[in-house]
Amino acid sequence: MSASLALENGHLSDALVAQYWRDGFLFPLDGLTAKEAAAARAELERIEADWLDAGLPLPLNTYKRINAHLVMPLVDRIARNPRILDAVEGILGPDIMVYSGEFFIKEAQTKHVVTMHQDLTYWGLGAIDGLVTVWVPLSPATRASGCMDFVAGSHKNAILPHADTFAENNLLSRGQEVAVDVAEDDKTAIELQPGQISLHHGLTIHGSGPNTSDDRRIACVIRYIRPDMATEGGHEEWVVPVRGEDRHGNFRHATSPSGLFEPEALALYETIRQSQAKVYMKGAKGAKEMFI
Repeated sequence: MSASLALENGHLSDALVAQYWRDGFLFPLDGLTAKEAAAARAELERIEADWLDAGLPLPLNTYKRINAHLVMPLVDRIARNPRILDAVEGILGPDIMVYSGEFFIKEAQTKHVVTMHQDLTYWGLGAIDGLVTVWVPLSPATRASGCMDFVAGSHKNAILPHADTFAENNLLSRGQEVAVDVAEDDKTAIELQPGQISLHHGLTIHGSGPNTSDDRRIACVIRYIRPDMATEGGHEEWVVPVRGEDRHGNFRHATSPSGLFEPEALALYETIRQSQAKVYMKGAKGAKEMFI
């Protein structure tokens, strides 16, 4: 794995910003410290142990995989980390809102994959530039553990056709896969140490292979959006402002959770989940359990 890219006073240099817009991704950057990443993993695994059979309205995995930032303070704290926000500001500018936060986890020695896809395909936002995904590993992200692969320059495409597979081993909601051939030579493996981060554009083609290592591959994924973006078709979306101001009012504002799985947060979570399901699963001929 590589050392983190050098910043200028904690911020992206003009050269790094240009690299992001050229490639559609940027890595590795400092996000959490190694100590912070280890503490975050330990906290997550305590939550998994304590809440797996705690009588939540939905399976714990649903809350980890969809909008975890609304019900888990751990995710909200990661999303508000100043080093991460400084990096995001270099791409989006000073006004930043959290669009979603979630965990992508591949257990050790398992066959779960993420097929090559573009994030913005089904979100009802269109082919926008004002959204960036930050990938924060809490365990080593290596080729063996199933790190992400990015296709440089692919963000310059429009939203490409995708096919839904609903495959059991696919971690995506629809098992979606971009309907173009991606050569292995075109992939860049995004290997990261715990706490290092990568940034990628919502149109960058990416995916990841199975975890053949003996450790869990744990990543916290935060998606940030600029306030001047808007949904297509006028459907409601909720965001959490984390830096600057929202002068546009295109999104409804949610608040950060003060505790784990609080009743008021769970109620809002379900409202948002049902609303998003109508958009994200539109036209799907199957359904994933977490969206039912």
